[in-house]
Parts: sequence; C-alpha cells; structure tokens
Amino acid sequence: MMRWYAVHTRPASEAKAAEHLRRQGYEAYLPRHRRFVCHARRRIAALRPLFPRYLFVGIDRERMAWRPVLSTVGVAGMVLGGGEPMAVPDGIVALLQERERMGAFDELQPALRLRPGDAVRLTEGPFAELVGRLAAASDDERVVVLLEFLGRTVEAEFAAAAVEAA
Repeated sequence: MMRWYAVHTRPASEAKAAEHLRRQGYEAYLPRHRRFVCHARRRIAALRPLFPRYLFVGIDRERMAWRPVLSTVGVAGMVLGGGEPMAVPDGIVALLQERERMGAFDELQPALRLRPGDAVRLTEGPFAELVGRLAAASDDERVVVLLEFLGRTVEAEFAAAAVEAA
C-alpha cells in the first residue's frame, strides 16, 4: 500500500527534486499556490511552493526502497523518526491536492483580506509606495483608498492587485 512521506529539499530545488523522484518511479506531489511577486518593477502572478523546501513522495514500502530518495538530486533529507521515514497521516495529501485544485491557497487578491480602515501601501503606478487607508472594496478587482494630499484626504480607486497591507 502506498503511503505519503515528507521530503526536505535543498533551497529552491522543490521542482527539480520532484522531477528526479518521478524519473526514479516514485510518485511526487509538490503543493503550490499562486501569488503575486515583484519582478523587474512589475507584479506578476507566479506559482510558488506552498511549503518552501518540502514536497511529498508516495512510496509503497513493500515494493520500493526509500533510501534512494535520500540521494536524489535536489533532496536534502526526509522527515524521519527512529531512523525510518514517518508517514504523513492518511488523507492529508488528498485534502491538499483537492484544495490546491480549488485554488484555496492562492493569494492573488490580497486586498480582499484587508478591512476598511486598514493601512495599505500602493505597489503600482504613479502612486507606488504611497500609504493610505482602505475605505472600501468596490468589487473583487477594485478598491477605494483614502490618501493624504496637500493636507486633504482624497478618495481614489485602484486595482486590488496594486494594494498590499502596509
């Protein structure tokens, strides 16, 4: 019977380790989520590991050896207990896969987690790096921010992707 085990990878080598594990005949699962990252002064949506430096490997211990996992390219080690790999509790990996498919871990609209009155920083456009107060979210893609200009409070609408917690 196949069970899932946690594998600790080398820095930024999760995808490489998963690929090499698959080439060796193991089933590998690298949970990922989408989030905005800054690159060349632009915010882009990128796929990132949900658990940095960790992934899961499926091993049928009756038919497969687990020690070759330790010498796989990109792997730093496994989560062990008493010198043996510790299995992830049943159902956890299936739940992670289902939630990942539904997009439950994605962080593409961080402004939706903010509440009116929270301090926010603008990340794009001519007002980048200005700090204001969130007034309201007009819909899933736009927010209203209160900014201080020349001693007055000005209300302005921005893309939700251009706003982050200050």
